[in-house]
Amino acid sequence: MQIELELNGHQRTFDVSKSDVLLDVLRRNGYTGPKRGCDTGACGMCTVQIDGEPAMSCVTPVTKAADASVETIEGLGKQDDLHPIQEAFVDNSALQCGFCIPGMIMRSKALLEENPDPTETEVREALADNLCRCTGYKKIVEAVLDAADRMDGDAALATDGGTDAPDCVGSTCSCEEGNSL
Repeated sequence: MQIELELNGHQRTFDVSKSDVLLDVLRRNGYTGPKRGCDTGACGMCTVQIDGEPAMSCVTPVTKAADASVETIEGLGKQDDLHPIQEAFVDNSALQCGFCIPGMIMRSKALLEENPDPTETEVREALADNLCRCTGYKKIVEAVLDAADRMDGDAALATDGGTDAPDCVGSTCSCEEGNSL
């Protein structure tokens, strides 16, 4: 069977099986941003947006995406023209292996569209369904807060493109502080 949907702003038609989940269809068609983590919707690595709402694509029947608007990380920005959320993740060193980052960014985008000025607690609550095994979440939370400022136009950028506030001063580095959500 075929389904039609809007994917990253473009109308697309896909050949699917009624039993397919959205993640499988996306990855089969070259959209490798959403990652396969748990296959139960518990880790958030496969997060995409469907009609503006975050969704775990590993447990979303592809038929639910028919005639919907689906956005993946590939629809946000390109290497030479990153979305402000992607820029903030890079500038705040909010990634390590990168496996969970597409889902984190898509969840962050949904948060910032709903709440453009979240508190740290609100960011942590919004990202609670997205797991990261490499970082302590501190940098990720800082990146989302920075992205909120950038999207609001309030962020001060240094001449090198990074933020004016350094992460490390002397031998003291903020990455050693609190590492849990």
